[in-house]
Amino acid sequence: MQDFIADYPINVRIPVAWGEMDALQHVNNATYFRYFETARLDFFTQINLMSNLQKTGIGPVLSETNARFKRPVTYPDTLVLGVKISDIGEDRFTMHYTAFSEKQQAVTTLGWAKVVMFNFKTGQKANLTPEIISALTPHSL
Repeated sequence: MQDFIADYPINVRIPVAWGEMDALQHVNNATYFRYFETARLDFFTQINLMSNLQKTGIGPVLSETNARFKRPVTYPDTLVLGVKISDIGEDRFTMHYTAFSEKQQAVTTLGWAKVVMFNFKTGQKANLTPEIISALTPHSL
């Protein structure tokens, strides 16, 4: 666990809820996209991207997302989701999620999302600012 935290200094702990289980007695696959969303928003808050959205009207939107399930997760458990960044471009970047089970002491799920900057005032894509690129870069793969 300590190695995982060292690899993912921005992470979020998410307790598994009983209601997230499906008929096969493991966390439903769609639930992981909510977990990824929680990790994504926590990451954006920690690098001040959400406060920037409030000031400028420019913020992140998803263009694509994916999950790879390696091990089933069951209640009770707590997942620690870590985030890394890759493919920083002019107006987009890719987020990588890794879910670590405290009960299993193993990585259970991997995911990624392509994030595009969007100007909510004009309805158009927007470029990443130097400040955002600077905030993303230390978390790159």
